[in-house]
Amino acid sequence: MKITTAMVILGCLLVVEVKGQARVPKGRCFCADKGVNMVPPKLIEKVEIIPPSPSCKTQEIVVTLKNSTEQKCLNPESKFMQKYIMKAIEKRSLQKKKEKK
Repeated sequence: MKITTAMVILGCLLVVEVKGQARVPKGRCFCADKGVNMVPPKLIEKVEIIPPSPSCKTQEIVVTLKNSTEQKCLNPESKFMQKYIMKAIEKRSLQKKKEKK
């Protein structure tokens, strides 16, 4: 009886220990590689900038193309992407200035 009780308590402790351990997330990035260096701006419907996270260590830029559900990954280090982001920031700041007037 003592052995059975000890085994049940030991089993409960093991179950609690296994369930209480944090899982290490597997690296799951949306983009498999750096992505393309350029997409014609006329084809871009939406731009998503995904910051690094515990599950994916790299910054990702994903564009959704117009007239399509296709998504492409863009290289955040490409000159095209850097210029595109700067233009978007300038455009947004101009819109805010107009709203204040």
